Amino acid sequence: AAGGWGKWVRLNVGGTVFLTTRQTLCREQKSFLSRLCQGEELQSDRDETGAYLIDRDPTYFGPILNFLRHGKLVLDKDMAEEGVLEEAEFYNIGPLIRIIKDRMEEKDYPVTQVPPKHVYRVLQCQE
Repeated sequence: AAGGWGKWVRLNVGGTVFLTTRQTLCREQKSFLSRLCQGEELQSDRDETGAYLIDRDPTYFGPILNFLRHGKLVLDKDMAEEGVLEEAEFYNIGPLIRIIKDRMEEKDYPVTQVPPKHVYRVLQCQE
């Protein structure tokens, strides 16, 4: 099961195989993926190649894995943020959940705010 940090891990997510390192999966210590690759508490079935079987949508797993790799959320223009958020919540990746929720809030509240008001006081002096 769990080996050295440099070992590669195969994940079969909804029929699509992903290949990554244990180090990447363990980036978020409380995540499902970290616990899976460390063999803690979770026992997951494996396919015929030894890949962990995860019954989730592979479409939204790519951005999850890339976030763990480099810490940035990168989405294709036609990918729904809600789908990635759902997966981030399933895998329990807190920083990614916050990033997506912030992005969704920004879209709900477009930047059409009135610029800040300036108050000027006029002082009159008499000599």
